[in-house]
Amino acid sequence: MAGASASVLNLASHRRRERNVPKWDPDLYLRFERERSLPCRDLIARISEVQPSRIIDLGCGTGTSTVLLRERWPAARVVGFDNSPEMIATARSTHPDSEWIIGDLRSWTADDPFDLVFSNAALHWVPNHAELFPRLLRNVASGGVLAVQMPVNSGSPAHRCVREVAARPTWASRWDSHLARSKVESAEFYYRQLSPQSSEVGIWVTEYVHVLPNAATILEWVKGTTLRPYLDLLPSPEDRETFLGEILLELNAAYPPQEDGRVLFLFRRLFLVAHRP
Repeated sequence: MAGASASVLNLASHRRRERNVPKWDPDLYLRFERERSLPCRDLIARISEVQPSRIIDLGCGTGTSTVLLRERWPAARVVGFDNSPEMIATARSTHPDSEWIIGDLRSWTADDPFDLVFSNAALHWVPNHAELFPRLLRNVASGGVLAVQMPVNSGSPAHRCVREVAARPTWASRWDSHLARSKVESAEFYYRQLSPQSSEVGIWVTEYVHVLPNAATILEWVKGTTLRPYLDLLPSPEDRETFLGEILLELNAAYPPQEDGRVLFLFRRLFLVAHRP
């Protein structure tokens, strides 16, 4: 049985490489669970007019968002869905009483519509939002809601530091043309995609100010998300350490400490709530 499980994981890893999907590290991602869960809680709080009986959490990761959904609607059936075997394995081991599915968001459709199609910090990794968002909304039952939160932080100093180091001659040749990069469009774009099928579309942006111990902590944060596609292409531990060391030098300059020695990590996020008539 152990050999069969290993074969499944090896096949999943091979398919991930073919699709250029980052390999996620659940332990690293969970180091900032409290900070990462704030936008999820805020999104859930804005879903007040629906009492869903069936919910799917797309890109559920380690299951933190799925658990929050179950706490908010304890009578509902809540399904966690993610393309990462590592994340789903962590979710299953931590919450064995919940329902978890491994699948590809790029082609997902429901057998029966859900009352709430929910996604927290996942869809920015999925391409072709002009096709994706109308499809997701079509999988919402009449009277239900599509609720999405995505980071819109590509203009931040942290992202700029990563891009500048990655573009240096030492590293530029390491990245293939299909390097996975997150992509979020404008608020107007999502309104145009969702309004024809919606009775109401709510869109807003919130900037969170995370108080962190130092710039090295910011590096740990981006190692769990933004840097995953880069690190996947650096198999040598020595190369990884050198690459990360160069980024840390830039982060130290980009995030000067406050008087108490801490740094302020500003993080913008886009929220969407679309109601299906």
